[in-house]
Amino acid sequence: MHTILNGLNADQRAAVLHNHETGNQLLILAGAGSGKTSVLTKRIQYRIGSGVNPTSILALTFTDLAAREMRERVEKLYPNSGVKLCTFHSLALSLLKEEYPSGKGFELLGFKKAPTPKELSGNDFLCDLAEVGVQAKDISRDELFSDSLSSSVFKKTGICRQKIKETGEVVFEDLIYLAIALIEKFQEARIVLQDKFQEILVDEYQDINPSQYRLVRALLGERKSLFAVGDDDQAIYGFRGADIGNILRFRKDFQASTLIRLEWNYRSVPQVLYLANRIFVNKPPLLRKVLRAGNRRQDELFLENRIPEFWESDCAREEIRRLSVRIQEMRLDYNLKYSDFAILVRYNRQREYYEMVLQDAGFPIWTENSDGIQVMTVHASKGLQFPVVFYAGLAEGLTPGKCEGNRKKRKNQLAEERRLFYVGVTRAEAVLVLLYCKERFWKGKKVLFRPSQFLTCLEQPLKDSKMPLLLFKIFVVIKALAYMAYAIVQITFRRVFFREIPQWLERRVQEFSEFCMRILRINLHIENQSLLAKVDWSRPVVIIANHQSYSDIPVVFLTLGRSIGFLAKYELKRIPFLNFWMKQLGCVFIRRKTSGGGKEAQQELLDSQVPRIVVFPEGTRSKDSKLHPFKSGGFRLAADWQATIIPIVIRGTRSAWEARKDSKITSVNVNVCEPLDLKEVFEKEGKLKIRDFVIPEVRTRMEQAL
Repeated sequence: MHTILNGLNADQRAAVLHNHETGNQLLILAGAGSGKTSVLTKRIQYRIGSGVNPTSILALTFTDLAAREMRERVEKLYPNSGVKLCTFHSLALSLLKEEYPSGKGFELLGFKKAPTPKELSGNDFLCDLAEVGVQAKDISRDELFSDSLSSSVFKKTGICRQKIKETGEVVFEDLIYLAIALIEKFQEARIVLQDKFQEILVDEYQDINPSQYRLVRALLGERKSLFAVGDDDQAIYGFRGADIGNILRFRKDFQASTLIRLEWNYRSVPQVLYLANRIFVNKPPLLRKVLRAGNRRQDELFLENRIPEFWESDCAREEIRRLSVRIQEMRLDYNLKYSDFAILVRYNRQREYYEMVLQDAGFPIWTENSDGIQVMTVHASKGLQFPVVFYAGLAEGLTPGKCEGNRKKRKNQLAEERRLFYVGVTRAEAVLVLLYCKERFWKGKKVLFRPSQFLTCLEQPLKDSKMPLLLFKIFVVIKALAYMAYAIVQITFRRVFFREIPQWLERRVQEFSEFCMRILRINLHIENQSLLAKVDWSRPVVIIANHQSYSDIPVVFLTLGRSIGFLAKYELKRIPFLNFWMKQLGCVFIRRKTSGGGKEAQQELLDSQVPRIVVFPEGTRSKDSKLHPFKSGGFRLAADWQATIIPIVIRGTRSAWEARKDSKITSVNVNVCEPLDLKEVFEKEGKLKIRDFVIPEVRTRMEQAL
């Protein structure tokens, strides 16, 4: 059992270990590249290892390929386990063929022959409709067995259904509706099936359509054992009937359910993820995710952590010339294969163009089992990843594609186009280049294109300020205070009219920290941020950071990718606005000059649910950028809680504010050191003395990073 949990981060582990009896149904919001397939398969393995009968586990996905991949992973540990791992349609077919007390499922529904899915002619169905006096606009072939048809259409098309029951020649969507009818209308079938499948897992929950949702609910009944994994940010199949509302409504459908976010991305470099996070900056807080880089690859290309590039070309010929040169340069400079490069587009018409011009230029194109450049639509790229991605056609009418219909339909289509853009961006592992061409041939004629509205997600480069230093500092203080004041109004309004304050506050703190970096003209570089993926944030955490400047505060927030309280001196409570926000963050004020102040602060922290605090162990800000002697108070807290200590080293913040010499762009570097789990240490070594082991160990790690 222990090996099943190896390599999982804290959130993945919580998902695999979820207890349905105490936590009810579970929704896992799995960000791009966050290891959702691993979580699903390890959950199945864990439940089998816990004594659950494998044949009582049902796992549903959308493609035979995905089902086969999951089955192979499960059976590495439990060969021939008997878990039902399949697509929705193959499940429905098996339910219809199963034997019940009164006969086989399809017989209960009036079929003379077992249903056999076939590709049927649309013209034949139109002829059948004409014979019974029904217009094609009133019903599609996929709806024939739906119980949501109007009574008149349902009655008139009865002959069509009877004909199918005689031949057994169904289409795939018929299987879903028939399986629903079997469970909902026949108690004997419902009892058998709900007893058979005690645990239900659903992959890609954001892609299920209304009928598939009903099938899951029918099998689940009133039980709690639903384990759903999905990503509303990757819901890109609305044109196929997928209903993103299913995942958005999950917490309403199952009000006592649990929500877990998988936000550690093990695919892309941080700069790609910064762009991905900005795509949904206006998203409601409840379902918002913040992707964090957990990839620790040491290849040169990954270590460079390149900012996504934007290319603007006057014509298609210029774009292809630049593309060709860059591919050849990168192949030589980084020893890459052609298959390490992908060109993503919105439409197949674009794909055909890039395949043609690249082949004419002598490049091998992507085919199965060959080393060629991958050229594909973004839809086809879902689930794949490439070291280098050129995302072509960042223009209105291409990306986003043309949105039609009434205002509501256009709004929904644009939202899906934005999600499609997110999918394309998150295919890039190390290098992302966004391409915009002003003029190109499109559908047989020369067309002028406007830049895509999605390009506003690109971060604008910092520019040097020309203000005198004193004026610059006054400007920064006024802007920061104005931001905090306005946010106080916002949070007050939200407390009155909305919920989800913690999620809103989490994002607001990050936005404020980013805002501070811009007004301070700071280029922030964070090294080894992926080490934070090792930390279990459901347990006490103590951040030990060297202290140089007031600007350390937003730097720490951005480094951690989350808000966290500080152990702060009591005098800071007197600063307007700052006092309010420090309380919101869970800061603890310590009376340094008062006897018992430390114990008072410790009790305040213990009264919080899970203590998390940032400690500056030097006590005061360093003026020479060197590490000064550590005080032991914060370390004693960490030892008492058996917390995880995360040492971080900050360089350059003092020269960015207190010792600033001009208003030009400056750099700040942060290095995350290897976390020290005191619970794990004490279990192995016994409770060691703080001054003999904990403080020297943390200090050594920080000194090595300086």
